[in-house]
Amino acid sequence: MSLNLETLRKFVTGDTVAIRGVATLEPAGGPGDKIFPPTHAVGDRNKEPGAKYAFETRRIDGQDVKCVLIDSVQSQANRIEEALQALWSERRIALPIVTVDFSAVAPEVGRVTSLTAPHRIADALLRDSLLDGQLFRLSETGRSFTDASARNATALFKVCPTGLVFGLWDSTGPKGGLGAKFQRALVSEIVGINVAHGSKTASRIDPLNIAKDAAILYKAANGDEIWTANPDEAEKKDGKPIKVGKSEKAGKPSAVLHGNIAPSIDSVGGGVTIDEARHTVVLSIASLRRLGFTTGAEEARTVLAALGLLAVLASESRGHDLRSRCLLVPKKGCALKLEAVERDGETTPLELDLEAAIKLYNDAVAALPQDVKFDKGPGEALAELKPSPKLADLVKKSRELATAEADVGDA
Repeated sequence: MSLNLETLRKFVTGDTVAIRGVATLEPAGGPGDKIFPPTHAVGDRNKEPGAKYAFETRRIDGQDVKCVLIDSVQSQANRIEEALQALWSERRIALPIVTVDFSAVAPEVGRVTSLTAPHRIADALLRDSLLDGQLFRLSETGRSFTDASARNATALFKVCPTGLVFGLWDSTGPKGGLGAKFQRALVSEIVGINVAHGSKTASRIDPLNIAKDAAILYKAANGDEIWTANPDEAEKKDGKPIKVGKSEKAGKPSAVLHGNIAPSIDSVGGGVTIDEARHTVVLSIASLRRLGFTTGAEEARTVLAALGLLAVLASESRGHDLRSRCLLVPKKGCALKLEAVERDGETTPLELDLEAAIKLYNDAVAALPQDVKFDKGPGEALAELKPSPKLADLVKKSRELATAEADVGDA
């Protein structure tokens, strides 16, 4: 079935429970090529092979199968929101977005938006920023979603509809833990099936063959230099020169990336091989149906459904280059396929590509009643904030501290 606005509206108002999609992926290097899942902190007592990865047993085709998390729900949401922001920046879609300009204090960060902030419009970066000289939370826009709830999501829909799709908890607002809380309506996850952990090696040969005991290196007092072998030119603490680097590398050439690195084997985070990766996407129409609006409920829910589908396809179109040495591609004939799931379990295959999804979303937005229409056009920010003086000062001091404590070469 080709998905258009009329069909989607029928799904939202009818018996459709969800729209789901499944893709089977494999490493870009082909079956058996090693990939690297996300790593997690490991204690000194937990050094067994693969300890850095999130392994779990899943029930597949009636069998217990060892799996590994390749991209979490949270990580997928971030990637999907980045894809939406790209469409918004290209002025291809209208979407309420609040921005904060950090260019003056963090040029490498630039603008943070309600699509890139970790907690969306409820994030502390927005909370502690100013709109026309007033704290955002005290502005009309900032106050509008404070009292939002599943019974009346109108205000949140008009300032941050992505919060209704990807979930939101206003835990740092005036109500604290009792602030507005919305579950995720869209869930996406990538899992590796039938996994075996591996090992990786590391080494470096220094062409100058600088010996580890060639000299004791100190942190240079001259800000233009990193190190010095002359203690008289070193930065001092309690009258004593400070060695460059930390821990067992302190004072050694290896602390500033000189010298050899002996070959080593890492089996704790040495990557994995898998039979395949499974990408699963679920858009809960039932969840959207529970959202209440003061007016235009049917149209607003249809926009949210269209937004969820657009988000999935926008992210899918960018591929799955998840991190270094973790590029996944669909197996032949196994790219993402969408289907609608009815209350009785019946399914309907759907046809929708990115261009059609953009049109579907824009048509749904154009059909919104006046009281819930978006206030800004494609690529236009709903509100442009500036960091408050206290937030800007916090950012500056954090960067100064990071620079002062930088441990060169001690990765």
